[in-house]
Amino acid sequence: MPRNFIRAILFDFGGTLMYGRRDWTPVMAKADDVLAEHLRVQGMDVNPNTFPLEFRKSLGEYFKQREQDLLETTYTFVLRELLRYKGYDDVPSDVLRSALDNLFSVTQANWMLEDDAIPTLQKLRAKGYSLGIISNAGDDADVQQLARQFGITQYFDFILTSAACSYRKPHPRIFELALSNWYCPPNEAVMVGDNLDADIRGAQEVGIYGIWISRRANPEMEKQERVQPDASLSSLSELPAILDRLQVQ
Repeated sequence: MPRNFIRAILFDFGGTLMYGRRDWTPVMAKADDVLAEHLRVQGMDVNPNTFPLEFRKSLGEYFKQREQDLLETTYTFVLRELLRYKGYDDVPSDVLRSALDNLFSVTQANWMLEDDAIPTLQKLRAKGYSLGIISNAGDDADVQQLARQFGITQYFDFILTSAACSYRKPHPRIFELALSNWYCPPNEAVMVGDNLDADIRGAQEVGIYGIWISRRANPEMEKQERVQPDASLSSLSELPAILDRLQVQ
């Protein structure tokens, strides 16, 4: 009998199943402008020249903090706190949501699904694997909307974001929560991702096999991270064969 029995596959989202087609700096600047304009339409007297910069600065502080404690406090929290500082207390949740939806409508347009994503997911489903997504993301609705736009939700049993569960990869809790969807022990699952620390080390530390996909990874990552993935690939289309090899090791 084979030593391994892999039945579940966890995927990272950005950098693994999808990628940004253009540089993110001007895209995010435009998104911040759209956010500010939407707030002005909602009757808030925010400065269209300075508010986008203030929002991005607040996000930068939030990003720095979440990398330290691996806890996700969300874009909604950041925006609410900034508006409270501006004198707008208790902004209704639906107003915050509509503002962020406007922001993400800009960033979502820059994401592209990998050409080999759907063919690979179809093959894996046909082989009987259970599939899920774990994404480090500051807004759950944004990730769920992207998955629906790409037409990939049908392949996954769940899409778990750090915004929804509060924990960011490589925190062990987000992996444990993902596996609990299937009542699956760690040694029967693999994690596929482009980040050696968040995806691979995080998975391995809870006993999940880590498969690194390198095509969208930071070129310096392989030199900087002392993480040894259980397998490596340069495209998603290689994944079914790698899983076949893992099954019989």
